[in-house]
Amino acid sequence: MTTLAIDIGGTKLAAALVDDALRIRERREMATPASKTAAALTAALQQLVTPLAAQAQRVAIASTGIIREGTLLAINPDNLGGLLHFPLVQTLEAITGLPAMAVNDAQAAAWAEYHALEADTQDMVFITVSTGVGGGMVLRGALQTGTGGLAGHLGHTLADPHGPVCGCGRQGCVEAIASGRGIAAQADGELKGLDAKAIFGHAANGHPQAIEIVTRSAQTLARLIADVKAMTDCQTVVVGGSVGLAEGYLQRVTHYLAQQPSIYHVEVRPARHRHDAGLLGATLLAQGAQ
Repeated sequence: MTTLAIDIGGTKLAAALVDDALRIRERREMATPASKTAAALTAALQQLVTPLAAQAQRVAIASTGIIREGTLLAINPDNLGGLLHFPLVQTLEAITGLPAMAVNDAQAAAWAEYHALEADTQDMVFITVSTGVGGGMVLRGALQTGTGGLAGHLGHTLADPHGPVCGCGRQGCVEAIASGRGIAAQADGELKGLDAKAIFGHAANGHPQAIEIVTRSAQTLARLIADVKAMTDCQTVVVGGSVGLAEGYLQRVTHYLAQQPSIYHVEVRPARHRHDAGLLGATLLAQGAQ
C-alpha cells in the first residue's frame, strides 16, 4: 500500500509517496506560506499533494505543533499565527479523498529513528535540536504521544529558572537556551543578529563569545539527557536537528554528559534519517494503524 506522507514544518512543506518497505518513490517540497493563515496553508497543501494523491491509498501527516484529535495546536500559539486549531486531518482528507492520520513531527521522527536502531532496544528517547527543541519517547517499544499530544515535548522542560523567557511562557526552558533560536538570541556585540549556523562558524574559528554560547547549549542538552535518563531509564538517546547534528556538537554534549554521575550516563547517537524522519515515521505509524 502506498502512503502519501506529508511533513509540515515552520519553514518548508514536504510530501512523498512511500511504499510499505519505506522506499520514497517521489518527493516534492515547497516553502511554508509566510502568512500562516488557514487559507494559505490549505492552498499550499493542495498544490503540494494533488500531483501525488492519485497514486496513494492513505495519508500520513507529521506536523510541527501539538496534534490533538487531528487538529493542530501549539505550546507557543504565536508560532502558528492564524493556524491555531487548524483541522489538519479533515483538510487533507478533503483535498485527497483519502483517509488521513496526523502526529507531531518529532514524535514521528522518534518512531522512525527507533525502527532504525540495530540493537534490541525497548526504550529510546529522540531529541531534535533545531530552530526549537522537540522530542519523542518510545518506551517498552511503544511511541508515547499522551492523551493531549504533549508527550515528548522535552524542549519545554526547565533548564534554568533564571534563564530567558521561552515562547511558551515559561522562564528558562531548554528550548530558550539550547535551540537555534535560543543560540541566536544570546549573541551580543559583533555576533548580534547572526543565526546559529554563523555562530557555530565563529565558534569553530575560536571566537570566545561564540564558544561560550555553543557550550551553554551543549551543557543544557547534556543535563536534559541526564534528566531523561532519570525519568525513563532509556537505553539510547538519539539526537537530530540542524544544531544537534552540527559538526562537533554531539561531542560537546557527550563530554558534559560524562561529567554527570555515572547512573545518568546513556548511549547518545546521531539521528540516521535526518530530513526524512518525519515522513518515514508518519508512514510507519499509518502502517501500524491499518
